[in-house]
Amino acid sequence: MHNGIIENHDELREKQQQAGYRFTSQTDTEVIVHQIHHYLDQGQDLLAAVQSTINDLEGAFSLGVISKNEPGRLIATRRGSPLVIGLADGEMMIASDVAALVSETKKFIFLEDGDVADISADGMNVFDQQGVKIERQVKMSSITLDATDKGDYPHYMLKEIHEQPRAIADTLEGRIGSNRVLEAAFGDGAGEIFDKVAGVHIIACGTSYHAGMVGRYWLESLAGIPCSVEVASEFRYRHPVVRNNSLIVTLSQSGETADTLAGLHEARRLGFGQALSICNVPESSLVRESDLVLMTHAGPEIGVASTKAFTTQLVAMLLLTIVLGRRSGMSAETGTRLVNELRSVPGKVEHALALNDQIKALARAHFSDKKNALFLGRGAQFPVAMEGALKLKEISYIHAEAYPAGELKHGPLALVDESMPVVVVAPNNELLEKLKSNMQEVSARGGELIVFADTEVGICSAPGITVLPVAPTEDSIAPIIFSVPLQLLAYHVAVLKGTDIDQPRNLAKSVTVE
Repeated sequence: MHNGIIENHDELREKQQQAGYRFTSQTDTEVIVHQIHHYLDQGQDLLAAVQSTINDLEGAFSLGVISKNEPGRLIATRRGSPLVIGLADGEMMIASDVAALVSETKKFIFLEDGDVADISADGMNVFDQQGVKIERQVKMSSITLDATDKGDYPHYMLKEIHEQPRAIADTLEGRIGSNRVLEAAFGDGAGEIFDKVAGVHIIACGTSYHAGMVGRYWLESLAGIPCSVEVASEFRYRHPVVRNNSLIVTLSQSGETADTLAGLHEARRLGFGQALSICNVPESSLVRESDLVLMTHAGPEIGVASTKAFTTQLVAMLLLTIVLGRRSGMSAETGTRLVNELRSVPGKVEHALALNDQIKALARAHFSDKKNALFLGRGAQFPVAMEGALKLKEISYIHAEAYPAGELKHGPLALVDESMPVVVVAPNNELLEKLKSNMQEVSARGGELIVFADTEVGICSAPGITVLPVAPTEDSIAPIIFSVPLQLLAYHVAVLKGTDIDQPRNLAKSVTVE
């Protein structure tokens, strides 16, 4: 049993064929089997053969290995891909995720990278990547049998907001090596398809559209690749001009969004190019109809207002930016820096979640009697502002809209007065001074500013301005981090308004009709 990607499978396949091994498939899994068999033929037992084999493998994987010659023995190992061992009375089980085994046990061992577990009826021994026998702690899982249980949270949405550090970590696991993105995570033949990409065409709806907009900033500014982003319901009717060698990227939580599926079909008909789906549901139509797939691992998202699906889509878009950037002049140093910044995202989201109580108090002080709100951002934070406005209107029924902050004088400044809260996203980037000037324009008209600001930008609370401090964050990952406090703001305002937060009126989780 194999979960993951073996990057050097072509090299191993060639050596094995020269040694006389016959192949019945094109899967990298078969290469692993032959390599284990090679060491068994040299007289090693199953444990030693697996240990020798994993030293030959490059990439991310988890393995479960059994042999008819050693019945009653199971070897389990992992590197980069998840694997857990469940412990029950008189039995042990392996799986990629705790959720698969919670019906059988609450006790688990989580293997570290490079660990090898030798499991039999007599017990279990675990060895680290140096082959040294070690003990791994047995942990009790808090996951319930029903993955859709709210647990101690009053609403699914709040639960899902707080699940984001784990969802992001799960989406990254198995996709990044020591200093690079494993492009085979996008599917068989991804490298050959990416080699031909001259541009990217993103098709999505709603929250996923906002993720695509952030992705456009990354693809153009970091990777130097031209990118366009389309609302799916518009794309399918506007007779777009075909661009040669464009990669179609569709984003969807459910993979069943009717307009996005129709947009993919139209792009196929027009001959745009091959398609990549970024999706949270592996069995979905969008996944089945795409050439390449990058699954987000957000887990079940019950609340209609998307939260963890959005941030994991952003993570996926940055992974795509890195692999395409390699082909368009992105330096190895930049790629390594972005990978390391991605690794830091779960911890920085945890810091953002710590603002919960302050945001709750802010909502009560500034939004309890409001009916309108304006959201401002610049650069890649403009789509984040759009997403913040969407969340607020979806679940609190407050009218909210977002603008690029530089557009204030082109209309929305006419709306600003003391009864209009203006929410500003202020990371520490090259547009900061421009943003401060835009904020001054609001203050001069008596507007009430609520600013989510990087702690290093020097913006402080004062009469007419309330600052929520966000921990220092690199510019490339700031859209992911700053999305989280805006989700919490929408949630706490909706609680004050007494709305049906998880099932807001007139809306459905998956829009499966046009």
